[in-house]
Amino acid sequence: MAMACRSRRRSGALIILAKAAVPNRRWVYAHPAHAIAFSGGAGLAPFAPGTFGTLVAFPLFALLTLYTGPVTQVAVFVLLFAIGVWACQVTGRALGVADHGGMVWDETVAFLMVLFFTPAGWAWQLAAFVLFRFFDIVKPPPIRHFDRTLKNGFGVMFDDLIAAGYTLLVLACAKTVID
Repeated sequence: MAMACRSRRRSGALIILAKAAVPNRRWVYAHPAHAIAFSGGAGLAPFAPGTFGTLVAFPLFALLTLYTGPVTQVAVFVLLFAIGVWACQVTGRALGVADHGGMVWDETVAFLMVLFFTPAGWAWQLAAFVLFRFFDIVKPPPIRHFDRTLKNGFGVMFDDLIAAGYTLLVLACAKTVID
């Protein structure tokens, strides 16, 4: 992990300006928690890492639906959420930032849950994707509240569950109107 620091003298005082830690692939794969929190490296994307983390859910969901039934899928979601709480806690502590932008496992797991409840078809999945990213980025109440106040692994994971809930609510309303 690279951490750049520079210093400058101003009025006789030494001011140290530190840039945020920038994890790289080697750092991510050095610890299982980091690899999980960064969704296998998706969080290293140079732009919109949360979007890339959300996209990781599509192939994972396809594999889950291919090899497991609904009850097993729900159990896997709960397990992945719990693992995410641990991984994001460990990784956030290592980075010194509770909810680093590269930690995208929260998007991956929450969107897996969204896909589970989304009506079949690519149009519904695309709508779910767009809605989820909208709610995750805009953070309407109470998402923003929990994002600001819960500064631990659970907080990182929890605010995306609320975004998932908003997404599913809008999809359910749309389905009711369309059908």
